[in-house]
Amino acid sequence: MIEKEEEKPLKKYEFLEDLPGIGPATAQKLRELGFHTIESLAMATARELEPAGIGEKKATSIISAARSSMGVSFIRADELLKMRQNVLRLTTGSKALDKLLDGGLETQTITEFYGEYGSGKSQLCHQLCVNVQLPPERGGLNGAALYIDTENTFRTERIVQMARHLGLDPEHVVKNIIYAEAYTSDHQMFLLENADEVIKENNVKLIIIDSLTSHFRSEYIGREMLASRQQKLNKHMHRLIRLARAFNTVAVVTNQVMAKPDAFFGDAVHPIGGHIVAHTSHTRIYLRKASRGRVRIARLVSSPYLPEGEEIFKITENGIEDISEDEKPRRS
Repeated sequence: MIEKEEEKPLKKYEFLEDLPGIGPATAQKLRELGFHTIESLAMATARELEPAGIGEKKATSIISAARSSMGVSFIRADELLKMRQNVLRLTTGSKALDKLLDGGLETQTITEFYGEYGSGKSQLCHQLCVNVQLPPERGGLNGAALYIDTENTFRTERIVQMARHLGLDPEHVVKNIIYAEAYTSDHQMFLLENADEVIKENNVKLIIIDSLTSHFRSEYIGREMLASRQQKLNKHMHRLIRLARAFNTVAVVTNQVMAKPDAFFGDAVHPIGGHIVAHTSHTRIYLRKASRGRVRIARLVSSPYLPEGEEIFKITENGIEDISEDEKPRRS
């Protein structure tokens, strides 16, 4: 039987300068690297602190102090079970889709929606930006949304429609969405790398990148650039999951697809990003159009613990909604 050691009170640090070994000059260098909060520093690696002129030994000590402040250490599985109770869920707006996801989108994980153009990826993102502002009893998280737009698909008019349908003040809802358009893959990475302070100050509970791979796909062309693209995508995705865990937020990415002409069975499309995106996304959902215009089919492709399955929903002027029995597509 493993005896639990007597718990020592955690020494809490609020600012970077409070950490042992960090002075004002070092703190400024860390902020320039994108580490504005104790939470983001706790999720860093020693190598990431090197550009600030911090040696490996000192970097390890600083990160250790930040982690201790947050209580990041080895724990027993029963303690992990209790910590899992802190994981929250965000409704999609569709009871059927929520059921597929065992109650909604999880915090501290990455959920990926992929599909062809017009499959409803951005519509879902808009809906989630509104839903996250709902109280918990209505499936929300009482928080704000951070939206990184790479394809200029974000529309405030759509947010206003969805907010009104849910009985929310559209002006208030729009104010709680922090938006940035990314013009290149490097700009996209820069925005996320410097998002920790914005997330903390605005109580952000939802981070969206729509779409994850658009810039990477257009800028890194040819096999000779594939390794560089994948390395950058890997770094970008790991930054996202660190933020999601540090601030207990829902992280959502949308992804483009490409044709797979040699596929004789199953779907002839697959998501961009290869194994890097596949392994880093905890939950992957494939969206596609049904035979009827506004009806969509969501297929849960992979999850750490949920079985594969499909559910149907619709996209209307009100947003993401469930469909009635007579609207369901006929199966042959």
